[in-house]
Amino acid sequence: MVGGAGFRAKRAVHLVFALKRAWYGLRYRRLTLGRDVQIRGRIRLRRGVRVTIGDRTRINKLVRFAGPGEVRVGADCLLNATWIGTWTSVTIGDRCLLSDCELLDNDFHNLPPDQRHAPPSPATRAPIVLEDNVWVGAHALVLKGVRIGRDSVVGAASVVRADVPPGVVVVGNPQQTVKKFHD
Repeated sequence: MVGGAGFRAKRAVHLVFALKRAWYGLRYRRLTLGRDVQIRGRIRLRRGVRVTIGDRTRINKLVRFAGPGEVRVGADCLLNATWIGTWTSVTIGDRCLLSDCELLDNDFHNLPPDQRHAPPSPATRAPIVLEDNVWVGAHALVLKGVRIGRDSVVGAASVVRADVPPGVVVVGNPQQTVKKFHD
């Protein structure tokens, strides 16, 4: 009897996730959800962003995507209260963990004083790539044009403005490498 109740509970949970996937698929035509994505929180898409989320990825709390760009999230990831702003593209590999962090592939404004109120130029944006098995800690900020190497960790509240090699831990503002996994 206990096994039957456990099986029914598991099926009920799968049904809830399937209903959430179906609802978000109807709500956002620019959202593509992979097989067995678990939406435990909420998803919000703004300003024309196109989002593809891979198989078995888990969405916790409110995960927000904004901008006219494209976001690709790999399989078996966890996005927990993440905010992604994209004018070009943000690519997240498989098995990544993104906590309450921000990924911004643009500056939103031009830097020169005489151009700050003009529409953003192409120089204000560049793609972001997180390779497989990257962990980005809470309140970290990943800026435009950054590539974070496979198996690396970005510590909480870090500001990442330059590429991060594979297999390291970076912390701080600006980021500094404090550990190498493969030495």
